[in-house]
Amino acid sequence: MSMDETPPPSTGRRKRSDVRRNEQMLLDAAAAVFVRAGVDAPVREIAAEAGLGMGTIYRHFPTRADLVVAVFRHQLGALAAAADTPPAADTPYEALRLWVHQFADFLVTKHGLAEAMRSDQAGFESLHAEFVERLLPVLEQLLTASAAAGHTRADVRAYDLMLAIGNLCIGVGTFPDYQARHMIDLLLAGLARR
Repeated sequence: MSMDETPPPSTGRRKRSDVRRNEQMLLDAAAAVFVRAGVDAPVREIAAEAGLGMGTIYRHFPTRADLVVAVFRHQLGALAAAADTPPAADTPYEALRLWVHQFADFLVTKHGLAEAMRSDQAGFESLHAEFVERLLPVLEQLLTASAAAGHTRADVRAYDLMLAIGNLCIGVGTFPDYQARHMIDLLLAGLARR
């Protein structure tokens, strides 16, 4: 079976807990591998990272596009949930910084999503709209909390910051020694309230 075959129709039944657990392990592993090696990374590398067989990947995600979209939605959900979850950080600035780094990892995956979905432009545009709609309020909330605590400037628009982070992540696939997180930390330091 190849990653380019069409998926079987969904039966609509609820998945067993072990099946859901395997799927979550695959999504976490694929996200880590995609950040490290891009969305074209070999399936065997994802299977090794997850500690599961390649057949398990193909059962859950018959095509590479299915896997990439699932990872995209998985990461999107985790980033959006940050709005409802108390941060595991000492300060609102550190919560902002941690979220921005997760967002950057997500963007590295998202850049590969366009290529993986090259035959489904409408689907890609729909996912992009969902991405902005769900994540912009989270970033606004984090920026507001950091500004209210006196850590960052209050005049930073969340959308502008989102675009700036996206632009800093573009070089990841082009330059082998490019350090996006370092560049992002420099950007965040520039937001600090003097």
